[in-house]
Amino acid sequence: MGGSQNITPGTGIGTAEPADYWELMKPRVMSLVIFTAWVGYICAPVNPRLSNMVAIIICIAVGAGASGALNMAYDADIDAKMTRTRNRPVPRGAISARTAQTFGLFMSFFAVLTLWLGSNLVAAGLLAFTVFFYAVIYTRWLKRSTPQNIVIGGAAGAFPPMIGWAATTGSFSLEPILMFLIIFLWTPPHFWALALYKTGDYDKADIPMMPNVEGAASTRAQIFAYAILVAITCAGPYLIGQAGWIYGIVALILNVGFLFLSFKVWRSKAGEKADLSNDASLYAVKSGDKAARNLFAFSILYLFGVFGALAADHLLTGVV
Repeated sequence: MGGSQNITPGTGIGTAEPADYWELMKPRVMSLVIFTAWVGYICAPVNPRLSNMVAIIICIAVGAGASGALNMAYDADIDAKMTRTRNRPVPRGAISARTAQTFGLFMSFFAVLTLWLGSNLVAAGLLAFTVFFYAVIYTRWLKRSTPQNIVIGGAAGAFPPMIGWAATTGSFSLEPILMFLIIFLWTPPHFWALALYKTGDYDKADIPMMPNVEGAASTRAQIFAYAILVAITCAGPYLIGQAGWIYGIVALILNVGFLFLSFKVWRSKAGEKADLSNDASLYAVKSGDKAARNLFAFSILYLFGVFGALAADHLLTGVV
């Protein structure tokens, strides 16, 4: 499959397979986008039609995939330097950067236009802005220029529930804004936990992630501070009546776990010394970095759990 490791990143020498285009769309990221957008859609105070819901979620998924393709097209140079990303389709040579860019632009146009025709201009406009924010503001500017890249750029991943809500209501309110804030504040501790034990990879690519610029100790303290903010924000849906007892219990348990693991990261020595031997793995780390690895792994389940509880409350108890 694809080309050789010696191919210049982005040249696209080799034969692309369907799996390469699927990988280009960052399916793991897309799954979270789809899920949070769906929760935003079904929690809106409008009775959804199944056919309409499926079409809208597909548009949002295609838009997310387009963002991933545009990101990979531009980041081929730094992806080739990082052990964790060097086997992506563009740096591997299976797909050229130009092809990835064309693919991403076409999908962006299709997703935004279809969402506009099938839903409303508010949702389509927000989807277009999300793709632009991720592919241009984050990828081309923030990622390579500031250790606050994840903090500001995290807005791109936080918009999907707002898009889902707007797709059925044509407007915004406090409820989708709270959903946005939960993801927005969750993003820094999630990614910085990974960055703590991937400092060697980010150094090689010259990406100014927080541990590489401000140091591990500062990053660990900021992770715990953001975890506190996330826990406070998660109380919002319950306090305003957006969610009931199911969400309240699940969110409480998840936030206790998130705070506990974040506290362990703060008190650990994670990120103090780069370990290049395990750069290719997301989870195989040296003992000093296990606290950060555990938080990173739990944070993924955490966000699915919080939004799953919101959906369960709406579907099972009728909370609106």
